[in-house]
Amino acid sequence: MLADKYVRTDYKSYEDFIENCKIYVPPNFNFAFDVVDEIAKISPDKKAMVWCNPEGEERIFTFNDIKSESNRAANFFKSLDIKKGDAVMLMLKRRYEYWYCTVALHKLGALVIPATHLLTAKDINYRVKAAGITMIIAAADKRIIDVVNEAKKDLAELKTVVSVNGYASGWVEYSKEVKNCSDVFERPFGSETTNIGDKFLLYFTSGTTGIPKMVYHNFAYPLGHIITARFWQNLDDSSLHLTVADTGWAKAAWGKIYGQWLCGACVFTYDYERFNPKDLIEKIVKYEITSFCAPPTVYRHMVKEDFSKYDLSKLKYAETAGEPLNPEVFHQFKKWMGIEIKEGFGQTETVAFAATFPWIRVKPGAVGKSSAGWDIDIVDAENNSCGYGQEGRLIIRTDKQNPVGLFSGYYKDKKLTETFWKNGIYDTGDVAYRDEDGYIWFVGRSDDVIKSSGYKIGPLEVESVLMEHPCVFECAVTGAPDKDRGAVVKASIVLAKGYQPSSKLIIELQEYVKKVTAPYKYPRVIEFVKELPKTISGKIKRKEIKENNSNI
Repeated sequence: MLADKYVRTDYKSYEDFIENCKIYVPPNFNFAFDVVDEIAKISPDKKAMVWCNPEGEERIFTFNDIKSESNRAANFFKSLDIKKGDAVMLMLKRRYEYWYCTVALHKLGALVIPATHLLTAKDINYRVKAAGITMIIAAADKRIIDVVNEAKKDLAELKTVVSVNGYASGWVEYSKEVKNCSDVFERPFGSETTNIGDKFLLYFTSGTTGIPKMVYHNFAYPLGHIITARFWQNLDDSSLHLTVADTGWAKAAWGKIYGQWLCGACVFTYDYERFNPKDLIEKIVKYEITSFCAPPTVYRHMVKEDFSKYDLSKLKYAETAGEPLNPEVFHQFKKWMGIEIKEGFGQTETVAFAATFPWIRVKPGAVGKSSAGWDIDIVDAENNSCGYGQEGRLIIRTDKQNPVGLFSGYYKDKKLTETFWKNGIYDTGDVAYRDEDGYIWFVGRSDDVIKSSGYKIGPLEVESVLMEHPCVFECAVTGAPDKDRGAVVKASIVLAKGYQPSSKLIIELQEYVKKVTAPYKYPRVIEFVKELPKTISGKIKRKEIKENNSNI
């Protein structure tokens, strides 16, 4: 695997990993040339991706395919006057062209901005103006074309729109034009050469707690994901890895391209529109997936299926990130599969800076231990380190050096960057604590911690208790305003099949929480809902729930 060129990968213990894992970052590293094209040169027929969709289409791509098609795309984009530093947004869902286009734009040195296909015209308008986007490449779905066209009316800076997998009036058709382009693209030199500090990738955060922030990374970012892929997802040259994520979110960067290809793994992409747990399990079986990563929401649905019907013997590793995994889901999955789901922890701003690594045992509910090269601390209001079991702000110390994979800042917003990152400390905005074994336990986002009658209550602890009750399929705990207590605990609950909402069930759930955890944490307000509001990446939109709470 090429990862060996940049870091040692054969650690004997967690202590060995922490002390000796140091990632080498060449000053002109470019993932497209130094990984994709390099593997294509060494092993042109090595599988890079297996792609399929519910309609039965299937494609297998080698690294030589990715090299050739990305070269055609780079020449095509160059003909459209895209050059180093230009901001380009991609709304390509799980279309395989996403990988062609992304690698091509990296070769040109453009700023790649992946985005979800569910954006509204207002969302697109905001993103184009905020990031200075000059071109949008989008799947030729009617809804996407319509919203981009609506937004484009007020966007003089948006010069070009490109449609993929179909024709759209007024758009440049990708497949028609790219086939006439050369599959040779030489690495640029001189002023067009990319350097490690150049702008590489930008993500708009999911906006679960406020206006989306523009997180941008430099060209070293893929190297940081060696830790994500090799030491958390356990990938190597023989792996076929599936991360359940739309390409519009940072989770795709975590699991569908950078670290995976650096480790020589083949990426599996299932291009579906609506999530169906049975379909996903069948794909894992059919294609003999060896490593699987999904948000907790997906696991909650999967464990409701009858695993005894399937031969999942090829699946060796399971991981989760995005939100905390409730211990009850962990235990159900282990019961069926004999595999322990290993949590990873990070943000759009980072790679996996904490995880359950191969050398440490799993503690259900804990996110694991700190990654090598990341100086993680949990501190009080004065930035003093907290004692074991003491909740505090989760920070990353950068006074000695910036870890590989940490973002460069919030794009075009120095003030916002300095709000979260100053005096050698990046404040993640998360609340956590560390136990005596060094494991990190996530409590919640700072904005999500509930302050009620002087108590601080982490939503996750209450959610985990509720998830143990057989009637609860899914839940989200938030704070609801209360004139006497400041706030009270509110639980929004999706009931499991066979259960109906009732006042009797509310009392039963409240009493259950009182018995299992501290009585002051029980949900004084319980609402039964058909579904929880979520981003397309599966994260619960707590901000939306809390806004509705203000009307209680």
